[in-house]
Parts: sequence; C-alpha cells; structure tokens
Amino acid sequence: MAKTALITGITGQDGSYLAELLLSKGYTVAGTVRRLSAPNQWRIAHLVDRVTLLPADLLDQLSLIKVIAEVQPDEVYNLAAMSFVPASWDQPMLTGEFNAQGVTRVLEAIRSVNPKIRFYQASSSEMYGKVREVPQSELTPFYPRSPYGVSKVYGHYITVNYRESYGLYACSGILFNHESPRRGLEFVTRKVTDGVARIKCGLTDTLALGNLDAKRDWGFSGDYVRAMWLMLQQDQPDDYVVATGETHTVQRLVELAFERAGLDWRKHVTIDPRFIRPAEVDLLIGDPARAKQELGWTPEITFEQLVAMMVDADIARHTERPGVLQG
Repeated sequence: MAKTALITGITGQDGSYLAELLLSKGYTVAGTVRRLSAPNQWRIAHLVDRVTLLPADLLDQLSLIKVIAEVQPDEVYNLAAMSFVPASWDQPMLTGEFNAQGVTRVLEAIRSVNPKIRFYQASSSEMYGKVREVPQSELTPFYPRSPYGVSKVYGHYITVNYRESYGLYACSGILFNHESPRRGLEFVTRKVTDGVARIKCGLTDTLALGNLDAKRDWGFSGDYVRAMWLMLQQDQPDDYVVATGETHTVQRLVELAFERAGLDWRKHVTIDPRFIRPAEVDLLIGDPARAKQELGWTPEITFEQLVAMMVDADIARHTERPGVLQG
C-alpha cells in the first residue's frame, strides 16, 4: 500500500529533493508551509501539482496537531529550521524556538495524534563544533560553537528522549554539510558558485569571503535525503552520521569553482573580516561507516562533480536571467 509522508520545510533545499525522492517511490507527499508575505517556493515549483501544501508553523503547537491529524502520515520528516548558522547569533532566542522547542512540538503532536508515525529529525554536524575527535561518529561528544549548534543538540536529544521514553520510532540524521544548486545564497558554497557565475557573466568583478582555511565535509543534498528515507525503513530506529568522510577547505572550493568557469580566483577573491565567525568550527569530517554498513547508503556525487553542477547551474541562470537572485 502506498505510504504518505509529511515534510516540514518542504520548500527548502532538502525538502525539495526529499519530495522528489518520495514521489518517485510512489508516496503521497504533503508539506508544511509558513504563511509568508512573499512565498518562497521556487525550489518546488516543478512539484506543486504533485504535492499538497498545508499551513503550519513549528512555533504553533495546534497547527502541527491539525496538519498531522489531517494528513495521517506514515512518516514525518522534520526539515524545517532556522538553518543559517551566522544568523543564529543575531536571533538566538528565535533559533532556539524553531530548532529546539519546535522539534518538541512536532514530537508531541505525533504522540497525541498517532504514536505509530515514524519520525525523522534533521540533526547537524554543527553539534560537534569544537571537535573532540576526528573524524566524528555517532559516539563523538558534542561541543557546539553557535546558538544554532546548541539548539540542534537540544533537538537531537529530545528526539532520543521521546524514542526512549515513549517508544516512538524517532531517528536523527547527523548530516554534515550538503549542498546543491538549490542551496540558499547565504551559504558559502552557493555564495562562491553564484559569485563565480556573476563574475563570468560580467555582473561583478570581486567575491568577498571570510576564512579560506575552514574545512568542511561537503556532499550532495540529493544523496543525503536518500539516507533520511533509509533511516525510516529500518526495523529499529537509530541515529546515523551522514557524510562523505572527506574534507575540503573553502579555498579548494574556490579554486574548483573558478577553474570550472575558466577564471583565476586570485584576481577576484578578497578577504573580508565581517564574514569570519565569532567562534569558528575548525574541522568537521564525518565517519559514515555505520550508515554505509547498516543502511546500505553511499554518496554518489563527488565533491568535484558537486561544485561543477552548482557553477554550471548558476552560470546558466545568470545567462538566461541576468542579475536575478534566487535563494
């Protein structure tokens, strides 16, 4: 029998790729959207006639109960969050409301409507922060270095708590950085690829960046949503690190992106101290061994392919609609 899934944050990068994946598997897909004065649905524009969009908000318990009761999903994927790390210093209270208490509200809604619903929580490698060991596994202690990271630790442990206290099928995926042409422009990968495209198309001449030495484990969002789905298909719920197991510096990202466009990055990149975080996360690199072994998951897109895909998409966008922002 066909399953039904509810995705919070369906209009985001991961939500759009997850919706595509679930539709390809024959799911009925519903997603929650917040009531915004300017709808932000460009990532799912090609899917809107195949999914049901319903109003709900992680800050509003009753709206979550109502939407879960209406949809009666088999699976709930909580991808909605305040997801941009630097903004969490500007809005620490709101970040906590969405990323910590918001998760609790979804879990409570599931518990009150139908405790048999399977739940996926989007945890984050930012929870490791000032890392205690390299690479990071499911057993590595957390040491978050931003209000975002702190809020995600709460969301992670409240998911574990509901699983252990109430017997819910509740999982957390500890996802390391994952990118795509649908990534928001505020994230460094997309900032770089969009900047390269704008320089290539003659719209600007410089790209200002922060710490070029920061290292990240970057993968493709389309690969990572497959791991989310796999987690909810297992006999027992558990938490998994989802990562490539490889690390690259921001400078390497820059080199590849400019190279793809046939440009010399040294002629265009400037360093701006405004883009350096108050507390930097130095080396995030995940150990996906357990996900590979138990879920049978493995990433398919390499870092080089990912950067090329993003640069090509941004150049195509600026060529077709010069200067139009998206994301």
